[in-house]
Amino acid sequence: MKIVYKLTNAEAKLAELLWNIAPIASMELIKITQQEFGWKKSTTFSVLKILIEKGIAQNEKSTVTMLCTREQFISGQSRSYVEDTFGGSLPKFITSFIGGKKLTSKQAEELRRLIDEHEGGSNG
Repeated sequence: MKIVYKLTNAEAKLAELLWNIAPIASMELIKITQQEFGWKKSTTFSVLKILIEKGIAQNEKSTVTMLCTREQFISGQSRSYVEDTFGGSLPKFITSFIGGKKLTSKQAEELRRLIDEHEGGSNG
């Protein structure tokens, strides 16, 4: 299943919680979301269902687990943003991100190091 990297505020809230506590029994998750967010059981299951449909979480045998790490998700979310907003062009993204400012020597060196490390790799 392909992960969908766009989340609503409620989905992001639940995903963040789950990255910190999963695996967890679904009934225990209900108690925690009630305490932390003031959510009803139906709200928790509705938002969890969406995370499952988006390929981020699963609920098997009443145990909720995450299908990707927070870092994997953020990486995919970043790639998706660059694809959607800049046609997949990393140079266009960097140009926009820098916004006409000058890089520090340390930032420029870090970019050179990253380019050297990743040069010649595939984009898939």
